[in-house]
Amino acid sequence: MPSFKIDVSTAVVFVATAPEPKMANKKTGERAVDRDTGAALSTVGLLVSDEGEGNLYQVTIPETGYPEGLAPGMPVRVVGLRARDWENEFNGQKRHGISFRAVAITSVA
Repeated sequence: MPSFKIDVSTAVVFVATAPEPKMANKKTGERAVDRDTGAALSTVGLLVSDEGEGNLYQVTIPETGYPEGLAPGMPVRVVGLRARDWENEFNGQKRHGISFRAVAITSVA
């Protein structure tokens, strides 16, 4: 599926939730990995505020793409933020949504 670039160059971005390992299978504890690079993936909550509107996004990012010590409230920059729509069927129910992915998150400090 195609993905779409999100321009956050004029936005103020803060960490909302600290990075956590992204799981491919919660029952077995298997970590999700990037299909291209094999890097382990994490998710981080980001509050993105731009033009008077704030949104909370759960963003997937390679474990190597963010500095240690990211904590809620820290201002950050997001590199390569993209959105992709998804749809699947589980137990006879169709589900759909938008997933967010970034190349890197860097500290503003």
